Amino acid sequence: MVAVLCVGLTTVDVIQQVAEFPTPGDKVQSLGVHLATGGPAANAAATVAALGHRAVLLTAVGGDAFGSFAAAGLAERGVEFHDFAPDSRISLSMVAVRERDGERTVISRNAAEVDLQATVDAVTPFVFQADVLLLDGHLGQLALAAAIVAKDAGLPVVLDAGSWKPVLEDLLPLVDVAACSSAFGPTEDELHARGVPLVIRTNGANPVTWSCDGEFHERPVPAVEVRDTNGAGDVWHGALTVALARHDPIADAVGWANAVAAVRVRNTAQDWLEELARWQDSR
Repeated sequence: MVAVLCVGLTTVDVIQQVAEFPTPGDKVQSLGVHLATGGPAANAAATVAALGHRAVLLTAVGGDAFGSFAAAGLAERGVEFHDFAPDSRISLSMVAVRERDGERTVISRNAAEVDLQATVDAVTPFVFQADVLLLDGHLGQLALAAAIVAKDAGLPVVLDAGSWKPVLEDLLPLVDVAACSSAFGPTEDELHARGVPLVIRTNGANPVTWSCDGEFHERPVPAVEVRDTNGAGDVWHGALTVALARHDPIADAVGWANAVAAVRVRNTAQDWLEELARWQDSR
């Protein structure tokens, strides 16, 4: 068993399944609705736990009714979490998932209103108990403090780079692995120039690519019937981080993450965690 420390966003997701996305001004009736704990770091931590490993999450939850719902969801998923903004309000995400292909669209406040005070001393005990650190770039002050401690301790730092955030100016030189979405702006060469040794890029159903030591590689993703892509990248990052903590070769780590993410996308928001745990037990 490995221990993964995740730092970043927790949300409450309101997920509506629709036949088609509405056009501006339209009202549509959904085919189903589901309320769930979400967020990049939280979903990654849930993935780590479902795969049978220790998942610790440093995040912002808050104490209102939605925060209590998220806290219960994290506990139910086997995630050990620590709230660094107990007086804040958790972010709500409105998610629409299109039934015919699992494509999703998301509206969220993310961490725009979170006020937290994070210090190096506060995060040090958690970093020292971990085998690897995964950051989603949200809660920038907390992410930076954890990365500073991890770098000094020689702990691998993995960044889930979905979109550019101001903290990345300071964070990237501390990152060992930048696992980027296809929409993430800086190129591989630009990220290497900022000090990131390994840059990986996901691109939906297209092959995952990576570059390191001046070489470029790729690995295809499994072909599956897609039902729901919401959070697939979060799941992929959680699985990748587990593989890196086990010191898997990078090609094997990417292949493992691809396989785990395939379990996510072929299941719905209601059942993916149960199916992932069942898949892991069957291996």
